[in-house]
Amino acid sequence: MRVVALGDVGVIDDMMHIGDEAMFQAAHDELAARGGNLVAVSSVPEETAARYGVDALRRIGFDGLDRAASEQRLDDVLALAEGRSTLAADDGARAVVAAVAAADGVLIAGGGNLASTWPLHVYERAALAGIAARLGRPLVVSGQTLGPDLRGRDRELVAELLRSARLVGVRESASHLLVSDLGVDARLGVDDASFVTWPTQRAAPEPDGVLVSLSLSLGQAPRDETVARIAALVDAAADATAGPVRFHAHFGQLTGARPRGDAVLHEEVRARMRTPSTVVPTGDVAGAASLARSAALLITGRYHPAVFAAPAGVPVLGLVTDDYTAVKQRGALAHWGQEATVPISAADVDGIPRLDWFVRHRERIAAEARTRLPAHRAAFDAWWDSVAAALG
Repeated sequence: MRVVALGDVGVIDDMMHIGDEAMFQAAHDELAARGGNLVAVSSVPEETAARYGVDALRRIGFDGLDRAASEQRLDDVLALAEGRSTLAADDGARAVVAAVAAADGVLIAGGGNLASTWPLHVYERAALAGIAARLGRPLVVSGQTLGPDLRGRDRELVAELLRSARLVGVRESASHLLVSDLGVDARLGVDDASFVTWPTQRAAPEPDGVLVSLSLSLGQAPRDETVARIAALVDAAADATAGPVRFHAHFGQLTGARPRGDAVLHEEVRARMRTPSTVVPTGDVAGAASLARSAALLITGRYHPAVFAAPAGVPVLGLVTDDYTAVKQRGALAHWGQEATVPISAADVDGIPRLDWFVRHRERIAAEARTRLPAHRAAFDAWWDSVAAALG
């Protein structure tokens, strides 16, 4: 079974985005276990090919295009799939069309790009779905967040691509409601990366310390004030847990000492704290997942630290900046019986009062995760069985 798979992957300028890579790695691992081989569509094909041991192609490419140019490129790519095209002989879309023609199916891997916030990603996915439809190849769309800002032409394109899919999976109830409003049946389940590199025989290490993973973007929150509020929250968390504090950037540099990406905000927060802290290098998906699952408490402005931590029963406090981050954080936590999110602009005022509850009810949180784990894992495995059957 040969599957062309699109994920938001590829390490550019030595910067790793753990969450995006984790969802693609999950798809790779789950389909490989079922006899599948992926052809990755990536922003950096050579890097992705080496990382996963797969063939890889460059994206069709809608970066930097305005709406009119995106529409024209979409039309040209779909015409190519129909056997009529004026695209240049060296246009990268030709390789993607050829790969789909030679494949058994197409997978749009998990992600949160189907929103009007990022029209280039909507067009990229609509183009790949259109190629699959025109070449008669089955399409599966897995592990998505939709919107919540999805309007106009973007809404039309997303509806069309989802309706063309044999299977659609979403990862939170808000997305499930939106996909239903688009007239599409979808499976609601945990994020595709929830069990990535999950140990076969899960040991239960003693939870240790506070893990902090922030996003460089603070939305509309005032930066200096918000940095001080986060620092106060982390100091209070260190007091409550009596453990070490570690910072781990999910979007950060793989080499070099100068902080980039999320690490820039981490250093600003660390400089305002009274508690000593250490930095864990960004590393890879396996390391990030293991780190999140072994913390006594996670404070996160990123989504995938919560995805990794909550199934292991780690208490999670999500810091949200807007409707999009709130939908994702609350969705990830709800699957595991958690619900603690606060506006990042009130990290200390709203967050600190929750810390005592986390400490007193840590075992209750862990027990709830253990109770839910078998059903979620069974549904997850059944989903990927269905995906393999649909694509194969």
